[in-house]
Amino acid sequence: MTSVITDSFTHDHHRCDRLLAAAETSLTLGDWSEIAPAAQALVAAMEQHFRLEEETLFPQLAQVFAVAANPIEVMTAEHAQMRALFEDLTAAVGTRDKDACVGILETLHFVGQQHNYKEETVLYPMADGALRERGEGIAACLPAQ
Repeated sequence: MTSVITDSFTHDHHRCDRLLAAAETSLTLGDWSEIAPAAQALVAAMEQHFRLEEETLFPQLAQVFAVAANPIEVMTAEHAQMRALFEDLTAAVGTRDKDACVGILETLHFVGQQHNYKEETVLYPMADGALRERGEGIAACLPAQ
């Protein structure tokens, strides 16, 4: 079985993980001129990833594989949870609240890792099986690494 969706979306998770690590590093260094752009880059990358899933992958999977409805609902709810954290992070960066930023980034790291694990081990393999002919086209929508 092909794993183009699993491989491509997992690779994009790693891109987002690197941006999270960069935001954490910039925060550790304490240079607010670096922290704001690092946080913005992280939020933009994760939002882009979520949009591709919610607007392309999830609808196509739900259309051909009804069993995917529950996992898709869970993933979408977790996206909403992380989006709330993005808002909190943006506000904390705006007020230069280092402690809040640390806590939010730690929470994003924890929640994100759990979320990614579920997608990479359940949802993406499901999509690879159900969307065999569409996998390359869906994966091509991801940003170049």
